[in-house]
Amino acid sequence: MKSGQTRLYAAQAARKVEFTGAAEHVKFQPQDVQVTRLPSGLVIASMENYSPASKIGVFIKAGCRYETPENQGVTHLLRLASNLTTKGASAFKICRGVEAVGGSLSVSSSRENMIYTVDCLRDDIDTVMEYLINVTTAQEFRPWEVSDLTPRVKMDKAMAAQSDQIGVIEGLHGAAYKNALCNSLYCPNHMVGNIQSEDLHQFVQNNFTSARMALVGLGVDHTVLKQVGEQFLNIRSGAGSTGATSQYRGGEVRFPNTSSMVHAAVVSQSAAAGSSEALAFSVLQHLLGAGLHVKRGSCASSKLVQGVTKATADPFDVSAFNASYSDSGLFGVYTISQAAVAGDVIKAALAQVKAVADGGVTAADLTRAKAQLKGHFLMSLETSEGFLEAMGTQALAEGTYCSPEEISKKIDNVSLTDVANAAKKFVSGKKTMASSGNLSKTPFVDEI
Repeated sequence: MKSGQTRLYAAQAARKVEFTGAAEHVKFQPQDVQVTRLPSGLVIASMENYSPASKIGVFIKAGCRYETPENQGVTHLLRLASNLTTKGASAFKICRGVEAVGGSLSVSSSRENMIYTVDCLRDDIDTVMEYLINVTTAQEFRPWEVSDLTPRVKMDKAMAAQSDQIGVIEGLHGAAYKNALCNSLYCPNHMVGNIQSEDLHQFVQNNFTSARMALVGLGVDHTVLKQVGEQFLNIRSGAGSTGATSQYRGGEVRFPNTSSMVHAAVVSQSAAAGSSEALAFSVLQHLLGAGLHVKRGSCASSKLVQGVTKATADPFDVSAFNASYSDSGLFGVYTISQAAVAGDVIKAALAQVKAVADGGVTAADLTRAKAQLKGHFLMSLETSEGFLEAMGTQALAEGTYCSPEEISKKIDNVSLTDVANAAKKFVSGKKTMASSGNLSKTPFVDEI
């Protein structure tokens, strides 16, 4: 494949060479994102940007939401096991082979998906693709290698435990849902050291099927990528494990400690990703305040900051929280404040959301929020990592790709009524709360 691919790109370059004066200029015609669904269900998505470096990812519907009570934490181990020995290459060969060509191999996971990504120079695509295919389709999970992962699992958990924010977000999902989305990104304590090689094999067998995968490339020819998918990722047919539909329940979890700062999140159920309602919640997030836009700035346009400033002069940080998944979503406020004023800050933030629900939004507020959302979205596509993730997530979820222009138009179509209805859904919805810190002055969820 390598020699043919090299000739292909050389031919493309030769066709597009133009001369102006004494200088030589090579101009390549830009290409749109191409998406193909193979008969096996595998989705191929790519964009040829003629970059000297390529980025390729395998996106799989195998996030922690697909874990069962018997194998909770398996995706945490799977994330750490990405460089273990496979049927085609040893752990040493994978590491040295990727390093030898100046490439990189990484794996990340969310509640929905697992993402295996390789970066390399264009001429070394064949080399790194071999390792990418090995770690996604030919895992061995040798028992002694899996056992050696236990210290790394403990280290990951120890580092996560040091972050109040991670603890609050994980606890929030655990309290909000009865199943699926309640599963943590980290292995629970009672399962550390108890997940065996057979558990990893079973999870891969159920979830790593062609119909649950998307092969996505940036800086690679679509035909070449399609050939790779047809030849190497046509592994197992069938839809695999569909997983349970998430059931929102609401509730509360508290993590008391001696910290002088209190992290708290209050949310209710919002909307599934990809829906027009989810877009309204995204606009609402930026209308209320989604965080700093200027380094060490004061979030002067944030309604949450404006409202909380009136309630207390103590240092605080407050922003709107928004998370959308394939079948549900969470929306609310996230606050960081001194323990003594935590209750005042939380209540002041919630009052701002209620003010929006009651119609306290101007056309200028809406225009600003839309501009911030579009700016945030478009700037996320400026990096190869962000663009690849956007392509892969859409291709895996919908089998298509929606251009930035189309998404911007959808954002422009969100009305004041849509935003007010989203705020009303939060205000009237059953609440979920998670908090961490010195909670002596932090109200319970039924007190706010």
